[in-house]
Amino acid sequence: MADGAEALSLRGQVSAEEWQARVDLAALYRLVALHGWDDLIFTHISIRVPGPEHHFLINPYGFLFEEITASSLVKVDLDGQIVAPTPHFINPAGFTIHSAIHAAREDAKAVIHLHTDAGVAVSAHKQGLLPLTQHALIALPNVAYHDYEGIALHLDERARLVNDLGEKTLMILRNHGTLSVGRDAAQAFLGIFFLERACQQQVYALTAGRDNILMAPQAAQDEVMSQVKGGPGMTGPLAWPALLRKLDRLAPGYAV
Repeated sequence: MADGAEALSLRGQVSAEEWQARVDLAALYRLVALHGWDDLIFTHISIRVPGPEHHFLINPYGFLFEEITASSLVKVDLDGQIVAPTPHFINPAGFTIHSAIHAAREDAKAVIHLHTDAGVAVSAHKQGLLPLTQHALIALPNVAYHDYEGIALHLDERARLVNDLGEKTLMILRNHGTLSVGRDAAQAFLGIFFLERACQQQVYALTAGRDNILMAPQAAQDEVMSQVKGGPGMTGPLAWPALLRKLDRLAPGYAV
């Protein structure tokens, strides 16, 4: 994968904590691209910069996800002001969604928002995500819903979005896409992984027709809920190093 960023590396120019956040976020962008979940230059992923300022990092608008590097990410505050020198700007809709969640949820260090075909399809299903598969059962206890209001350019939508999200870690934005929040990059990625897989499986299953699908028994739904109290991202610490090893093999160059 090519790198679109030609700026000098910021390594050594920012704190060690911010640099790690940048590397983790760049890895998320590359992993989303590697899984085929990107949408040209659209959709967005963010990570909060450690510290009291509530600054967060987000993609430079106009870059493909496969081009993102740690140094190309843009640092902004909760008012949308860019707070570190950069030749780039950000997606206004991305700022609306991500600033809302970072401001409202102290635990939401990483936020992933996608527009995949399967995720958008399920967002348009009247009943939302159905208890059809193990992936769905793992995700469902953590899924919230937010009704579509148009492209997220109006800041007053932020209050309604965070109210709908509540304390959940996953969200289906109706007629729009999917979203995952996590205490770190690993948890956010594992959350979106299970949600996206569940959506894809639902789309496949419904090709047989609504009358020919088998819902998981309620007892099984309850059992899985008790088994995954930590949510779909609970295995993040195990999966994340493996994902980074895969990324280093297939799409190196993000950590610059």
